[in-house]
Amino acid sequence: MSKLILFHGSSKIVECPEFGKGKSYNDYGKGFYCTEHIELAKEWACSEGIDGYANRYEIETSNLSILNLSSPEYTILNWLAILMIHRKGRLSTSLAVRGREYLIENFLPGFENYDAIIGYRADDSYFSFARSFVLNEISLKQLSCAMRLGKLGEQFVLKSQKAFDSIKFLDYTIADHSIYYFKRKVRDEEARAAYRKEIEKEDMDGIYMRDIIREAMKSDDPRLR
Repeated sequence: MSKLILFHGSSKIVECPEFGKGKSYNDYGKGFYCTEHIELAKEWACSEGIDGYANRYEIETSNLSILNLSSPEYTILNWLAILMIHRKGRLSTSLAVRGREYLIENFLPGFENYDAIIGYRADDSYFSFARSFVLNEISLKQLSCAMRLGKLGEQFVLKSQKAFDSIKFLDYTIADHSIYYFKRKVRDEEARAAYRKEIEKEDMDGIYMRDIIREAMKSDDPRLR
């Protein structure tokens, strides 16, 4: 038996998560988005001027098929390809449009049949970093460094009815907006500061989106590790 404790940050107490709900343009599409870290859930829960809730759950994972994008067989480009499917953002150049298409064609893992997904959470700041890479403004190394330096949390996303049947509500903790809305803003500011510091360095030998397309790189290319 393999059990996890998960938290879901919300403006509501969610005792019975419902399969099929959620926004299709979230990072991994429709699903129930959780984290193993209560402090992060409290940040997600709070809007300006409004307290939220960190709902706590237990989930049995032994019978679930889980796509873990943090596993060694995947790179940040596999995560980025899934993001390009769901998150919408204006791509202002033909190269960026081609980059998006190339990522989806060559790096998109078959995620649709998994019960759950583990991977980065793309807050607005991180999505802007990902878009900068597709726009050929930063290298793959710079993108990877920016993601790590910003202390981005992973999320555990329930995708199937089987996953929803495996989760049990335990209780909740109130998240004080006067504390956690501020913490969320600080996290975002730290991420953007780390990004600015990283891109001040020139990466003359780095791999850019145009290089990946021009050299027809695939997921198993050792240069991407």
